[in-house]
Amino acid sequence: MQPNSARRSKVLTPSFGAHPLGDVTRRQFLGGGSLGLGAAAMAMMSGLGSSARADIELDDKQPLAERPPHYPGKVKQVIFLHMAGSPPHLDLFDYKPQLVERNGQDCPDEFYEGKQFAFTSARPTLLGTPHQFKQHGESGAWMSDALPRLSELADDLCFIKSMHTEQFNHAPAEMLLYTGSPRMGRPAMGSWVTYGLGTENQNLPGFVVLVSGGSNPSAGKSVWGSGFLPSVFQGVQCRSQGDPVLYVSDPDGMSRDVRRLSLDAMRDLNQLQSDRFGHPETATRIAQYELAFRMQMAVPEAMDISRESAETIEAYGAQPGQASFANNCLLARRLIEDGVRFVQLFDWGWDFHGTGAGEDIRDGLTNRCRPMDQAVSALIRDLKARGMFEETLIIWSGEFGRTPFREGRTAKGDLLGRDHFPDCYTMFMTGGGVKRGFTYGASDELGFTIAENPVHVHDLQATILHLLGLNHLNLTHRFQGRDYRLTDIHGELIEPILA
Repeated sequence: MQPNSARRSKVLTPSFGAHPLGDVTRRQFLGGGSLGLGAAAMAMMSGLGSSARADIELDDKQPLAERPPHYPGKVKQVIFLHMAGSPPHLDLFDYKPQLVERNGQDCPDEFYEGKQFAFTSARPTLLGTPHQFKQHGESGAWMSDALPRLSELADDLCFIKSMHTEQFNHAPAEMLLYTGSPRMGRPAMGSWVTYGLGTENQNLPGFVVLVSGGSNPSAGKSVWGSGFLPSVFQGVQCRSQGDPVLYVSDPDGMSRDVRRLSLDAMRDLNQLQSDRFGHPETATRIAQYELAFRMQMAVPEAMDISRESAETIEAYGAQPGQASFANNCLLARRLIEDGVRFVQLFDWGWDFHGTGAGEDIRDGLTNRCRPMDQAVSALIRDLKARGMFEETLIIWSGEFGRTPFREGRTAKGDLLGRDHFPDCYTMFMTGGGVKRGFTYGASDELGFTIAENPVHVHDLQATILHLLGLNHLNLTHRFQGRDYRLTDIHGELIEPILA
């Protein structure tokens, strides 16, 4: 990779043609000045200009072309399974017998005084899990009765039980997890990955997003946006029902040949604009139009799960033509099989406050887990059977955890729910590059604080990039006068979990 000084963007300077300076008219000045004063204004708004730097050498015609990693990665692609709303980890993975024994007691002062919770202000009561836990596999991992199928795969999972974040509301926590900042405007993790590595299939996006549960995550599309990176690196949201990508089909009455002619005309006009002004986003727009044209043929085939065997569809619990988490898990496997680099699944409906029957951590959680448990287990088994498990990293997580006490608004009701909790929660990874049947970190006996080996979301980000062959310290992009990276100024590799 070239040194930074050799990768700086061209400085845009005014060009007034053959006119001597004294003969320049106001019209000529304003026309030529579009590369001077106009470019300065554009640079202020877009973060470009003389201080901008292209940290990754991009091909204008194929910005998603494969690029070498910083070092050989353990995996080639990522499937991130996000349970939007954040599941109650104490009822799924982090068994606390002492919390069960003290169920219904007042919460000790030191665990809630001076702290801020989303919906709890008065002294809460402790809430032990109503679920039955057992140890599974040779690893002896504790898992809930709400996860019968994943329990069979306990020895394939790598648990982190000491995750923590600063954000206790959904949208900021999701943005911090995926963009490294709780505020809008930063590139998403999948955008950073495709910016650094490109993708194997130039007919498909490098970063695909699939949503189930009837709603986008609380942070909206900001968690798959490209921020200040070229927009070709933003996530493309695909659908398992109807047209896979909105507006990618030809309009009524327009044949593919006519579509090609119209794109050629737009490409020529955009190229004139690019040659004149040199704005990199113009080249990106040309590449996006071309990718969309190629996607018209490739995406419908990749997204058609009816091509799968009846046994595979049944294993996932999928239903061709419908919108579901199970369909999306099967689609994720098909997409990485076709060379997509980063697939992000959001499944809405895991915000277990206990405000309704579906949010009760007893039957409500069991019912919510059932299709997820089947689909994720099938995905793991499917990747193994196809020889893709070792080259794929699967991540399962929410944006934070849930409290060891009852949520304040529902504390007097019949339904059991938990409030948001950023101080300590559990997630798991599996696939290539991580230890299997392994648990890292621990919370205290009641699940309030981290007892050993804290892991911040920036540490998780650094580790995901590392497994793909990217050093989080070196994957940077200069914007508004400083170098930015996914992990901001933080992030430590979680070395003990690496295989």
